[in-house]
Amino acid sequence: MAEPGADGGGGGFLSSGSERRCRARLAAAGGARGAAAAAVLVPLCSVRGRPALLFTLRSRRLGGPHSGDVSFPGGRRDPADGDAVATALRETREELGLALGAPRVWGQLRLLPDRQGQMVAPIVANLGPLEDLTLTPNPDEVEEVFTLPLAHLLREENQGYTHFRTAGRYGYTLPVFLNGPHRVWGLTAIITELTLELLAPDRYRRKTHVLGRGPSARPPEGSSA
Repeated sequence: MAEPGADGGGGGFLSSGSERRCRARLAAAGGARGAAAAAVLVPLCSVRGRPALLFTLRSRRLGGPHSGDVSFPGGRRDPADGDAVATALRETREELGLALGAPRVWGQLRLLPDRQGQMVAPIVANLGPLEDLTLTPNPDEVEEVFTLPLAHLLREENQGYTHFRTAGRYGYTLPVFLNGPHRVWGLTAIITELTLELLAPDRYRRKTHVLGRGPSARPPEGSSA
């Protein structure tokens, strides 16, 4: 697993106090919940004591528009799933061989549209120390697993933004996270940005327009720093 830019500091992001604050904030935003066609897990973790986010690189065996993209574990809701949390936990088990209990879940970020305009629920959870876990990625779905320290993501030199225009007029701005083993962009970058804002409100201020509901609000097919 790659861990670029592993610098110290920021251990408080995953402290019990931070967890209580984040859980309360996510619970207070419960109105942002609703029917979701899919869910992803936003996996917080620590790597050698340093807080990080865990990402996956989708297998190229999958084909389609998401093949080879950086992503979080997740997928479409199954009729047997009780809610978005159940979807995220099931998909994480299927993709990474990691069975998480509901107590690991901190809460849900706001719903976001995917490229097809379907709503995705990002579920924030803390995996704990990565050294204590055994991951068995499904090669049919996951090509690589890597982490990025929160300190890396919070550095301005690793944050990029893409401005999009429609008919020559400004439309919206989306984030891009750079200088890791893979560029983090698209919906995954939007969720990463919302997670940083949740964890570090005093250090990170969102500079992008978070897309709303409806086909006109779909993330673009591609972006650049």
